[in-house]
Amino acid sequence: MLRTLNLFSFLLFGLFLCAQEATKQNDSIQILRNLADDTTKPLQERLEYAIKASKLSKKTKIDSVILKTDRLLSTIYLFNDDYEKFKAINFQNLKLSKKINDSLAFAVSNHNLGWYHHHSRVQNDSAYYYYSIAVKLYDRLGEFNRQIGVLLNMADIQETEKDYIGSEENAVKALRLLSKLPENDANLTRAWNLNNLLGIISLKLKLYDKALEYHKIASETTKKMSDGFLNSLFSKNNIAFIYREKGNLSEALNMYAEILNGKDFFDLDPLFYALVLDNYTYTKFLLNNYDKNVLIKSFNRAYKISDSLNDPITKLAVTIDLSKFYKTLKVKDSAFHYATESYKLAKETSSNDILLESMSVLSDITQGNESKKYLKEHIKLNDSLIANERAIRNKFGRIKFETDQIELENQRISRERFWLLMISGVLLLTLFLLYIIITQRSKNKELRFKQSQQEANEEIYNLMLSQQDKIDEARAGEKKRISEELHDGILGRLFGTRLSLDSFNFSEGKDAIQTRSKYISELKIIEEDIRKISHDLNTDFVSGSGFIDILKELIEAQTQAYQFKYTFDYTDDINWEMMTNKTKINIYRILQESLQNAYKHANATLIKISIQLKNDVICLAITDDGKGFDMNKSKKGIGLKNINSRVKEFNGNVKFDSEPNKGTTIKIEIPYTN
Repeated sequence: MLRTLNLFSFLLFGLFLCAQEATKQNDSIQILRNLADDTTKPLQERLEYAIKASKLSKKTKIDSVILKTDRLLSTIYLFNDDYEKFKAINFQNLKLSKKINDSLAFAVSNHNLGWYHHHSRVQNDSAYYYYSIAVKLYDRLGEFNRQIGVLLNMADIQETEKDYIGSEENAVKALRLLSKLPENDANLTRAWNLNNLLGIISLKLKLYDKALEYHKIASETTKKMSDGFLNSLFSKNNIAFIYREKGNLSEALNMYAEILNGKDFFDLDPLFYALVLDNYTYTKFLLNNYDKNVLIKSFNRAYKISDSLNDPITKLAVTIDLSKFYKTLKVKDSAFHYATESYKLAKETSSNDILLESMSVLSDITQGNESKKYLKEHIKLNDSLIANERAIRNKFGRIKFETDQIELENQRISRERFWLLMISGVLLLTLFLLYIIITQRSKNKELRFKQSQQEANEEIYNLMLSQQDKIDEARAGEKKRISEELHDGILGRLFGTRLSLDSFNFSEGKDAIQTRSKYISELKIIEEDIRKISHDLNTDFVSGSGFIDILKELIEAQTQAYQFKYTFDYTDDINWEMMTNKTKINIYRILQESLQNAYKHANATLIKISIQLKNDVICLAITDDGKGFDMNKSKKGIGLKNINSRVKEFNGNVKFDSEPNKGTTIKIEIPYTN
């Protein structure tokens, strides 16, 4: 028992140390996370802390701890512009979040991977795929803020790929969600981006009034922003462009002039200044009310700014306008020069709309096979773009369908998992109930067995009492017989002899002597009878002879039934009346069980039984000459278990000594207090 307690204490201490070590490790990870998340520290230092936290988290082998740390590390990789590591760690986070069923982390990992492909601008379909998974999860989790960001990015991809209807649908959905959020600078910026995008889409679809409406909403939004000056200029430029497309050139020119006259506009954003200057100059040219030299000067300034700042997009806008300007003036060399430059820049930047325009100009200003070449290329590209737009729309539709299918599959898996868990729960509950029922039945059976055993013990005890009563009755009868014998026989004889002796008390002579001698002999006979009766009484009333007699009767009956020879050696100095009835019943049962085992299992012919008292311990030994047994293989026998159980009931000790073909000895020590 003491060994068990020591082992349990050792295990508890070990668990305590493990828990303490785990707590210490978690504290270290949290400290490193906090340092990595401290925006006042340099980025490189934050990155080092995040990497250390990640390594320490992996040692814990706890997925949730690893995931939380690596999400922070992912963010710091992004801040450090280490996009490849950002991509790699988000792939790991994607797998880990799926493994532990962390929906939010899974959505964020998809969002980040979508952003990576979107940022690279070469795999828009992959970006859209990851975004579409993230947006559905955000919607289900109620993460509207994140959902708006993803919808805006998806709409941007679709606009780039000319899926205008799909782009408009996602942008409108994002605006609806945005209307539920508080009006702050971040949300106002998103509102401006979404309305601006919707204006651009409507313009591409030639829905000018609708485009104008969206850009005006965007312009109004800039007034609520704390730093919306540049955004307001962008909106004015877009509105002016729509006016120009609608043919309202004067209104467009006035708006361009208003932008150009803004204070410090050039210093604020020289590239945008160059673009507005180009738009202003080309609009003036379209009005057909201009000074050619002034326009050339303005175009050249816009060109030089874009060229000096090495911005191909702005430069492309200026060169295409210059090519059309010189084409109208019929200055073919300059028109060809700028159209060719525009053609090259459009190919480099994948600006297909301007590429088509540049090929159209080149086709018009060249002749013969060269003109045909540009015309054929224009037709081929235009047809290719139309087919590509259709394919892109189908691709995005397919991605949406696939993500819907994935979602349905996930729902199906979730349902199956739910039912599997339910069935498992029911099975476990059923097994638990069966276990309880079986255990209860076993306990009831054991209880019934104990009750029957108790009844049997009581019956034995009653038999022992009955036997004792018979002995006492026999003893009382014997006492009565002896009393009657003494009273009617010996006392009568003594009385008669005394009277006879009294009558010869004063007589002398030979006859008197012979008569007295005869009566003296009679007295001697009476003395022997009294001594015999005294001896018989002493033998019958030896202390505790009742229990030994019961054991003798058991041994004689059993050995006769089993055809054993036996010896029974016992001591008379044990006061069995002081022993509890429970102990005597168990000794009786042990002797009965041992005799039965010797008959059933050992095939014995001789039984030796000994009961001795040594140092306040009753030593019971039972030896047979049977076939014995292997102690290592037979310790679980029901007979041995019963004997062990009974010995435990009176706090005794038992030892079995046996070998195959060498008989068996059972030694039992019983505590004795007189």
